[in-house]
Amino acid sequence: MLPGVFKATKKDGSVYYRSSITHKRKHISLGSFNTEEAAFNAYLLGTKILDGNEYTIDSNLEGLALPFDKCICLINYRDNDLYFKTPIYVRQNYFQYFYSPTIDFKFDLDDLFFYSTRTIQSRKGHFFVADYGTQYTILSRYGIRAYAVRGRDFEFKNGDEYDYRRANIVLLNSFYGVTKVMHKNKAFYRSEINIVGNHVLGYFETPIRAAVAYNKAVDEIKKAGIEKEYNINFTDELTPREYATTYYTINLPNKFLRYLSDYKKKNSVNQ
Repeated sequence: MLPGVFKATKKDGSVYYRSSITHKRKHISLGSFNTEEAAFNAYLLGTKILDGNEYTIDSNLEGLALPFDKCICLINYRDNDLYFKTPIYVRQNYFQYFYSPTIDFKFDLDDLFFYSTRTIQSRKGHFFVADYGTQYTILSRYGIRAYAVRGRDFEFKNGDEYDYRRANIVLLNSFYGVTKVMHKNKAFYRSEINIVGNHVLGYFETPIRAAVAYNKAVDEIKKAGIEKEYNINFTDELTPREYATTYYTINLPNKFLRYLSDYKKKNSVNQ
């Protein structure tokens, strides 16, 4: 067999070829290939990356004998003496995660262990990682809800939507059903909840009060017998007594309460 190539057999009896390389006493698998020649070309490219400086993370790494993400792993190992199975390149104060040749995320070094063992995936424009069978959006690690809207609930300080360093993420709103609005150069916080359509619960001077109004609306919805799951706002800033006082001084709109009353009556008649 050619250097760096090993013949293997699948369960169905078909033959394939594995390629691997050893560098600085570390054995690195380069992948599986259909032909011996392809596996050998992968070995040659791996050797070239690790023993020279022709390829960097700024090079065009598409269409080579090795997959793009494997090239990133080898370049990082060569430059930083750190080998990760995910396509990470470590900088002085942060690291890049190369999701694709055109998209690279930036993270703080504090997140290095997490992303070195997890693969970033995407679905319908949302980036997430799988962790012990559960999918978590990248945003959730910063306390940002999955359906949060950029520009309304959070923002990237430097405008780079792939820069997830904590200093670059500005959290505008951390409460469910609360939106910051401006009126005559003054900030107010609109509280609203969705049942079939959206119901505006009021405009408040603080986000905490708007969040409590949302919680109170959830309680009223449950009393009306509407079977819909809602998240509850956690208001750690308030003591239990302060929360209770705020809760009972908030009056929900009559239109909203009438809607719930009509629903309850209609539901009881149908039963």
